[in-house]
Amino acid sequence: MIIIGENIHVIAKDVSVAIRERNATVIQGLTKEQTQSGAHYIDLNVGPMKKDTEETMKWLVNCVQEATELPLSIDTMNPVAMEAGLKYCKKRAIINSASGKTDSKAQMLPLAKKYNCDVVISVMTDKGMPPEVESKIESIMETVSHANDLGIPNEDIWVDPIILPVSTAGEGQNIAVGNLEFIKILQDVLPGLKSTVGLSNISNGVPAHLRPILNRTYLVMLERNGLYSAIADPLDEELMAFMKGELSQITDLIYRTMDGEEIDLSPLSQKEVAYVKTARVLMAQTLYSDAWLEI
Repeated sequence: MIIIGENIHVIAKDVSVAIRERNATVIQGLTKEQTQSGAHYIDLNVGPMKKDTEETMKWLVNCVQEATELPLSIDTMNPVAMEAGLKYCKKRAIINSASGKTDSKAQMLPLAKKYNCDVVISVMTDKGMPPEVESKIESIMETVSHANDLGIPNEDIWVDPIILPVSTAGEGQNIAVGNLEFIKILQDVLPGLKSTVGLSNISNGVPAHLRPILNRTYLVMLERNGLYSAIADPLDEELMAFMKGELSQITDLIYRTMDGEEIDLSPLSQKEVAYVKTARVLMAQTLYSDAWLEI
């Protein structure tokens, strides 16, 4: 599993302030921690980045590259900021992300060809996010065909089915299950494509202490179905332990839950029970509530 470290994100106050004040210590500290924890890429999520774009991206990219040998993922929907960052990448980068929206196809996808880099393409279109697996497949096939016409091969494309919070009333759990199916069939439909997700989206809006177990459980489930990569927190030691195959007994319990097995919880440890209950929520076998671990 390829882990793209998510921790340099402008939504975090310390990161936002560090970029504004050109505080290399904070940015490089996060870079080194993620590198040492086993990340394969460092994601630079700069948001819309509309002020001092060129100078800011030059400083940020160079600052991070001074602290790691890892390649970068440039994460912004602003094509000007995207190109400003790509100019200074020393290694093959990832554009994170493009989509099936008209503006994105016209402005983002050509950058992947120009800078010879990989590109994340989400299933989003001008109409929004396709709700069903079939419509997501149709959407991504159309956008990938457009990318191919620009000279971007499937092997350079990473597909993001878009994760919504599992707590989203009426659809969060269904979309979580649907994305598992999407990942499972993607390679059959479009050979050569890679897949990725913004993992922490699954737990947005959930009480902070419950977010890690949702993230970890869903990543195990997605990996089983063939997920290639995830934008995730490499500083979560237990998440990384799952990815290293170090928690095989719990992984097996999650798999059995995915298969619909009614697992007897009585002989299990408290930790094992928590993962089974979480997997049941993510498979829509149990209705989501903030108290799912207590039920």
